[in-house]
Amino acid sequence: MIVYADASLLVPIFAVDAFTVRAMAFVRGARPTVLLSDFAAAEFASAIARKARTGAISADDALSAFANFDAWAVAQAARIQVAPADVSSAEGFVRRLDLNLRAPDAINIAMAMRLGADLATFDERMAEAARALGCGVADL
Repeated sequence: MIVYADASLLVPIFAVDAFTVRAMAFVRGARPTVLLSDFAAAEFASAIARKARTGAISADDALSAFANFDAWAVAQAARIQVAPADVSSAEGFVRRLDLNLRAPDAINIAMAMRLGADLATFDERMAEAARALGCGVADL
């Protein structure tokens, strides 16, 4: 199974939250080939930094999450870069008023579609939009 991981899957792997048990079970159980984009990595960093700024995790925990993520990304994920076509596709998706998509979610979907991967996300709204666009969604 090849999956494109968005930040909602990545964050609970490296910082404990409500989805940690499910995220870990998916990664360990399904043993997917994980495609990690530079965009999703930036979203991950943003989410961890926000948790630290708001006091949800300590600065030390944030730094540990960054280090563990970086090590995991090198050893376990295939790094992918956003392509200009991904942004163009995302713009088209966002213009579809029936999908209720934000640009970051649309970019993640566009990348998963371009790569032929299932989208791995805990974001139900994004998963619904992905399915409507014909993108596979991993069962987390």
